[in-house]
Amino acid sequence: MRIAWLPYDYPGAVRRFLEHYRPRLGVLMETEIWPNLLAACAGDGVPVLLANARMSEKSARGYESWGGLARPALASLAAVCAQSEADAVRLRSLGARRVEVAGNLKFDSAPDEAKRAAGRAWRERLGRPVLLLASTREGEEKMLLDALPVQVGELLVLIVPRHPRRFDGVASLSVQDGFPVARRSRGEAPKPEDRAYLGDTMGEMDFYYAAADVAVIGGSFVPRGGQNLIEACAAGVPVVLGPSMFNFAEATRLALEAGAAVQAADAPGAIREALRLLSSLEERKKMGLAGLQLCQAHRGATQKHLDICVKLLTAPALG
Repeated sequence: MRIAWLPYDYPGAVRRFLEHYRPRLGVLMETEIWPNLLAACAGDGVPVLLANARMSEKSARGYESWGGLARPALASLAAVCAQSEADAVRLRSLGARRVEVAGNLKFDSAPDEAKRAAGRAWRERLGRPVLLLASTREGEEKMLLDALPVQVGELLVLIVPRHPRRFDGVASLSVQDGFPVARRSRGEAPKPEDRAYLGDTMGEMDFYYAAADVAVIGGSFVPRGGQNLIEACAAGVPVVLGPSMFNFAEATRLALEAGAAVQAADAPGAIREALRLLSSLEERKKMGLAGLQLCQAHRGATQKHLDICVKLLTAPALG
């Protein structure tokens, strides 16, 4: 296997990249639409698939305003695997011509069972309820921590920021707000008096979800469009969402309809929902099971993508 970075989307750089590597098939993910790359691939007869494609209403308006670039790029795609029918409709309206609804690849993600087992063992040793603030973005930690009551019993708030560059800043913020934290990266364990714990390691979301009783999904309390809630559903953890989930609109709709998630209008509302769920083991079990069943029911997108890739590789050359 050879790994190489795509160049910046400049015509000359793209041309040299294609001449050097001579790909037989290109696969771009979700919203990665690069006009010069797509034009060069079309000129060289290289089919390109847009995989796990999504297109929110907000993004569609943005692409429409740059129609002179977006429409030829989307029209040049050999195939598009959309996450939902709504995504497919918007992609077609912007010029994509060969669009199929294949589902969301994230439902097919295989969890790391060793990390899950470690997370469950960590929670058992802790012996306290755990509220996970998952993949939080800048500003969200403060608004969520500020919404917590002064007295929350033995509750431990497990904070996992989205980006590692923010780990130190979140640790400082927590201390300033009266939430002194131990840090997983230092091998520290929460002390009985600790109210918060910082998950400042990468590649361990399976551990953190397995350690949680309830998960509040970050990126949804600022206008960022949310983060991946499917991981939490796959772990059987009840999910609490904020209002901004446009990047995961279909998964959000499915989770809400299945009863695997609840959505709040703001951070205080989300904390109220989370505390309510923490007080009801029966409801947590019901929501967790709904999340597991949801993920099981929507698996299969990977095979649909692979089938389309095979068709593109065996079809007569384009151009």
